[in-house]
Amino acid sequence: MNVLANDGISASGKAKLEAAGFKVITDTVAQEKLADFINENDVKALCVRSATTVRKDLIDACPGLKFIGRGGVGMDNIDVEYAREKGRTVANTPASSSQSVAELVMGQLFSLARSTYDANKEMPVKGSAEFKALKKKYAKGFELRGKTLGIVGFGRIGKALAGYALGVGMKVICTDVFDVDTNVKVHIEGHGDVDVQVKKVDMKTLLTSSDAISVHIPKQANGKPVFGHHELSMMIRGAVLVNAARGGVIDEDALIGVLKKGHLNAAALDVFENEPSPREDLLKTEKLATTPHIGAATVEAQDRIGEELADLIIADLKS
Repeated sequence: MNVLANDGISASGKAKLEAAGFKVITDTVAQEKLADFINENDVKALCVRSATTVRKDLIDACPGLKFIGRGGVGMDNIDVEYAREKGRTVANTPASSSQSVAELVMGQLFSLARSTYDANKEMPVKGSAEFKALKKKYAKGFELRGKTLGIVGFGRIGKALAGYALGVGMKVICTDVFDVDTNVKVHIEGHGDVDVQVKKVDMKTLLTSSDAISVHIPKQANGKPVFGHHELSMMIRGAVLVNAARGGVIDEDALIGVLKKGHLNAAALDVFENEPSPREDLLKTEKLATTPHIGAATVEAQDRIGEELADLIIADLKS
């Protein structure tokens, strides 16, 4: 049976599938040619990340497709319910990338706190001639220890982030539309896990109580941002904001506005509304640190994602 990993798959995941008798195709097929390719090559399983979409038209056009796998957490690029109604198996790998995303967010928080994201751009250009001026410019950083981190969306990634934040001495609160378990295990290497109960609050309380906020929720079905001008204006003046979840969760125009006005100290985005072509004015906004959707892009996470996808495909198509 043929598997098309249209957005790639780790070598370990590919090897596991091949050992089980599958042929793994890693060619990247253009979206408009995808249906024909799947049918012509009798593809039974399609694996995607965020670049490829699997909508109703593709599902209807490919009757031989049995399995649709998403390497990662969100499945907003797949018409999941429709596919399942049509008898397809749809699965993702929600646990595989949690640690990698959480570590990226912690890196962003440290970078925002000390403005290293900006200093790293300025020093090669002005460091030799304007060293003292740059030293003065970046001498107003703050420590994360003792600050309050508000986590919006307390699933696997939110909990992983909470463990890291608690480990560096931050206070952590969370909010979630679901009735989630807020117990977090903080792992201390060589000493085991420490259980910590994180306080769950409503959105208003989180916005008005957090020195830093990290967003870990999917793009809303209605397409409206969760963080618009009203919500951003409610945040503590001088707070920082990180989004490594999905583009569209934060209103980009509103974010540019609060950064320009100085209401927020800084923000970091790993995701954008118009990927893979985010707007240039946003990318050039001062006090904004940006990365090209690399939250889950670590060697370890990609290995876990590929191997978990392989296990899911084998279990579904070989059973």
